Amino acid sequence: MRPPAHFLVRQTAGQARASGRRCKVESDVVTGGSVVRDGAANVNAEAATRICLVRHGETDWNVGDRIQGNLDIELNAVGLKQAAAVGRRLATDSWDALYSSDLARARQTAECIGAATNHEVRLLPAFRERRYGLFEGLTRTQARERFPLEYAAVERRDSETVPPGDGESLSAHFARIAAALQTLADVHVGQRILVVTHGGVLDLVNRFVRRLPLDTRRDFLIPNTGINRVVRDVDGWRITEWGDVRHLADAGRDELM
Repeated sequence: MRPPAHFLVRQTAGQARASGRRCKVESDVVTGGSVVRDGAANVNAEAATRICLVRHGETDWNVGDRIQGNLDIELNAVGLKQAAAVGRRLATDSWDALYSSDLARARQTAECIGAATNHEVRLLPAFRERRYGLFEGLTRTQARERFPLEYAAVERRDSETVPPGDGESLSAHFARIAAALQTLADVHVGQRILVVTHGGVLDLVNRFVRRLPLDTRRDFLIPNTGINRVVRDVDGWRITEWGDVRHLADAGRDELM
C-alpha cells in the first residue's frame, strides 16, 4: 500500500542541522525520506503490526501552561534530557522504522531516539498536534479570558467546535490521526515501528484503540516522553502499554496542546 502523497515530507541534512537544540546526531542518521517498505509485501497479512508512540519531551511552553498547537516550539533543557533517556530505553529493542511529527519539539525528540537506535527520522505532518488557531501562544487562563465561549467549548471537548483563526475541530483531528495510524499499520504489516508525536494526538490514539467517545473525561496519563504501545492484528487494535516513564527520574508533565 502506498501512503497518501501528503503523508510524508523530506528532511534534508541541512534542515536537520538547522533544527536548533537537539541531541547530537550524525547527518546520515537524520536524513528523512519515504516510508520504509522493506519486506512489508512478504509478511503474512494476519501478522501483527506493533507501534510504539512517544510524546515529545518537555518545552518551556509546557512548563508555562501555554497552548502550542501547530506552533514550532523547541525542547528545553529538561526535554532534551528526557529525549536522550527515552532514546537509551528504546535502543534496547529492535525497530523497523522511526517516524515523527515535523514540529520541532517532536522532531528533536525523534532525533535523540534515532541517534540511540541508529534510525533515520521520517517526518509525518499527519501526526502534528491539533490546530488551535487564535488560542495558540496563549496560556489557558488567557484563552478563557479572551475567548470565553469558544474556549469553553474546547475544554468540554465539543467535537465540532472549530477554534477561531483557522483552528481544527476535535472530530477533524481525530479523523486525521485515525487515518494516519491505519496507514502506518497497513504499510508496516508484521513490523515494529516508532512514532514521536504530541499529547493531543496520543489522547485520540487511546480513544481510537479503545473506541471511547471523544467527549468523555480522560482516564489515562500522557507524560512527556511516555512510552505507549499499541498492536493491530487480525483481531483489531489493542493497547499493550501506556504512559511508561520508567526511563525518567521524575514523571513528565501531563497535559494536552
